[in-house]
Order: sequence, then C-alpha cells, then structure tokens
Amino acid sequence: MPRKKPGKKKNFYEIFKITKKGKTKTVKVKGTEKVNETPAKKQVSEENKILRNIFLTVGILVIIGLAGYFIFDNLRNFEYNGIKFEIVKFCDVKPCLILYQTKLPVTTGNGEKAEYNFYLRNDPRKLGEIKFEGTLNLFPDLVIDSTDKMICDSGDVYISIENLRRLYEVLGTTMVKDEQGVGCDPFGDYMYINIINGNETKITQTGIACYELAVNNCEIMKVSERFMIETLADVNKKLP
Repeated sequence: MPRKKPGKKKNFYEIFKITKKGKTKTVKVKGTEKVNETPAKKQVSEENKILRNIFLTVGILVIIGLAGYFIFDNLRNFEYNGIKFEIVKFCDVKPCLILYQTKLPVTTGNGEKAEYNFYLRNDPRKLGEIKFEGTLNLFPDLVIDSTDKMICDSGDVYISIENLRRLYEVLGTTMVKDEQGVGCDPFGDYMYINIINGNETKITQTGIACYELAVNNCEIMKVSERFMIETLADVNKKLP
C-alpha cells in the first residue's frame, strides 16, 4: 500500500490572563496541529459527483435542444412526390395564413440561374388523394379554358387560374387563346386545360395533352394545385 504523505505542522498560539494574589499575569502558550495537504477522500468523491452531475445535466439539455430543433425542422420541411416543401406562416392577418412553399430552379432567357417561389394553400400530401386519371404531357403552348360557369368565390377562381398560368409561363410555356372555341386539339399541337363542374373533384386526361379539371363543392383551388404538383413533379424528374 502506498504510504500517506504526512501533513504539515502549523504553529498556533493561545494567550491567557492569570490572576494570582491580586496580580494579573499574561501567559502565551505555543501549540502545533497537523494540516493535511490533500483533501479527504470523501470530500474529493463528493466534489467529483457534483461535477459529474453538472456535466450530465448540461449534456442532456444540449441533446434535448438539438432533438427539438431537428423535430421542428422535419415538421416544417418535407418532401412529397420528389418536391421539397416548406411550411410558412404569414401572420399579418388573423388567423395566420399557412402556406406550402416550393422553389423551382429555372434558366432565364439571358442564361442566368434563378429560383421561383410557389405557394400552395393546401397540404400537398392531402392533395394526392385527388384522382389523376391519365398521364401528363407537357407542350410548348397552353390554353386554359372554363366551359362551365363556376358558382364559387371569385377570388378562388382567379387565384387558381392565375397560379396555373404563372407556373407554365415560368416553365417557358406560351399561353394562347382558344378564340374559335376549338377546345381540345386531337393532334396534340397544344395543351388544353378545361375547368368544369363535376360530381367529384378529379383530373381526367381527355386527349394527347388535354385535361379536364372537375370541380365539386367549389374545390377549384385543390384541383388546380393538384395539377400544379403533377407538373412540378414531372419537371423535377427532368432537371439535371
């Protein structure tokens, strides 16, 4: 067993006053005591335990903070059908407006790289429940039509058509008017989107590049955004 290192001796003095036969005498007494250079084992153990608990608590708090950040980030950002989305809130008005943002990389006419932001009002994961009967074929020219009168909120109708128009213009598609009312081109010279009333909200391919967007219960926003998602997914597959 290792020998314990002896402690140092420390001198101390005590002063007493003694009265004897009417006379007071001051007596100074010298003494010594041992002073340990190292703390006792019990004291060291207690201090180590306190330090260990402090580091353990700090570590747990850091782990909880990082886990909370990643959980929140995963809730805010997600991928659907190959498209990355971020949930954003606009609280300038009450209640807060929750939108689903995605970015589309494009090359401008000048050869510059740019990103366009698109905002959907409906959760893309739920929009996938809307039927898409057929396949999507993209063409350089597009006609957006509505042969039925939409008895819905005019704001929703306008926003839906405008979002479709903007998306295809960003993709370089030319918007054309069906001035003669020909409708769907059987030869597929242009894309044709017709928004109609229906008993079920769904998308049906009616020609090479012709699609009917059936609206039930004024769900024009949902069906148009479903078509946008299908378009974005097709474009993302072709990106380098």
